Amino acid sequence: MSTREKLIDSPPGSTCLLDGESFLDSVRDGREVWYDGEKVRDVTTHPAFRNSAKNVARLYDALHDPDFSSALTCMDRNGIHTHRFFTPSYSAAELLAARDAIAIWQRMTYGWMGRTPDYKAAFMAQLAEGYDFYEPFGENALNWYRKYAAQGLFLNHVLVDPPVDRNRPHHEGTDVFVNVTHDDDRGIYVSGAKMAATGSVLTHATFVAPNSGTASRMEEGKDEAFALVFIVDMDTPGLKLIGRPSYELKSHSPFEAPLASRFDENDSVLVFHEAFIPWENVLVYRDVEKAKGFYASSGFFNRFNLQSATRLAVKLEFACGLLIKGTEATGTASFRGVQTEVGELVAMSNLVWALSSAMALDPEPGVGESVVPRLQTAAAARVYMTSAWQRVREIFEKILAGGPIVTVSSLKDLQSPELDPIIERYFRGTGLPAHDRIKLFKLIWDALYSEFAGRHALYERNYAGNHEQQRLDALRWSDARGDSDRYRQMVDDCLGDYDLSGWRADYLLGD
Repeated sequence: MSTREKLIDSPPGSTCLLDGESFLDSVRDGREVWYDGEKVRDVTTHPAFRNSAKNVARLYDALHDPDFSSALTCMDRNGIHTHRFFTPSYSAAELLAARDAIAIWQRMTYGWMGRTPDYKAAFMAQLAEGYDFYEPFGENALNWYRKYAAQGLFLNHVLVDPPVDRNRPHHEGTDVFVNVTHDDDRGIYVSGAKMAATGSVLTHATFVAPNSGTASRMEEGKDEAFALVFIVDMDTPGLKLIGRPSYELKSHSPFEAPLASRFDENDSVLVFHEAFIPWENVLVYRDVEKAKGFYASSGFFNRFNLQSATRLAVKLEFACGLLIKGTEATGTASFRGVQTEVGELVAMSNLVWALSSAMALDPEPGVGESVVPRLQTAAAARVYMTSAWQRVREIFEKILAGGPIVTVSSLKDLQSPELDPIIERYFRGTGLPAHDRIKLFKLIWDALYSEFAGRHALYERNYAGNHEQQRLDALRWSDARGDSDRYRQMVDDCLGDYDLSGWRADYLLGD
């Protein structure tokens, strides 16, 4: 059964949010995922993806768990029962409740899954209010919101073109970049590639658009074939997903890789070859102006930074726990220098929580009657967050030093009658048996030093755009909103308080 047959529209007022079992069933749809030279028959059982799938399913089960459901879900203005972040917020109180719902899900993965279903809710929820921007496809946008919210669908996005011939004009890249080849009365046909689709092997659909940098370079009269925004079902014929090596598959046991073995979100390249996109899945078609403008009108930037800050705050709490336990195990927890570094990490976690709370509690008007996190706060969070994890790694490397490599080659060493007594004597920690110390430091290794950890460091630095664009956007928005003028005026006011003859301000005294 195809995805679009399984995920049917639901009437307002119905309660049909996916649970874990129905989520797993819904992605067994014949999607064309390639791994290790073979087509994957079932992404929910393949050893490269199965535990990641189970963790996503656990999030969906929480929507129906009496211990979590009231905090996670609400009724939207149209009578749709949904996740609190899957629908627009209309007050600071509602936005804070949505933030808290994000935090509940993130604590279930300790902040280690960056593209959980609530990530793309940052965009999809706002279609309920901003659908008219997409005219003549506004009805498509509204229908997608209804279906998305009612079932709590899992969407991701791909925005980045392959790094091929980027020095050429965009309209010369039809052999690489996603473009429309033709259309008919049923829909459009697209070819090309986009990257990197984090977690899309498990999503119901993927949102496809040019990123802001690409869109800004588009020219009317030349780039219409690339000026597309659409949603593609993952079982679409002509769509291939080609994934990177799976750290989950490489994990020999949870003892060896307790994070990679369950939280690895595979990153894929999406390749389209005459893939058919029905008109009902199209939001922007051959419209350069709208391809450039939908980001600013969508509220996505404001909202995705709220989701990302909340996730990172949880992840930083986890890092604090790792570092505290690591220093206790090495007997250095009482050292003043060690405590200063642990204190810095605690402060980082509190700072990101403060940014998350500020985005929720001090919002600005969004599209329609909705509110979204204030743009300036979201931009500040984006700049800070994408440099924070590198500092976390530096602290661990400095404070724990070589401790994480003082371990054993595998758990078989611990099961060896000959080795185990030796290991118990020489590998123990301060007040910690050797097995427990090794277990802890293998977790620390997987979080900070493994291949899985390296991928996370790369993700945290780059998921929100390149480092230059992050800072340029903060400046551009400061200029556009009058903040830069206000900063200049403050300096002009100060300069106006005095001149060569002395003070000009009458309340100040001089010789």
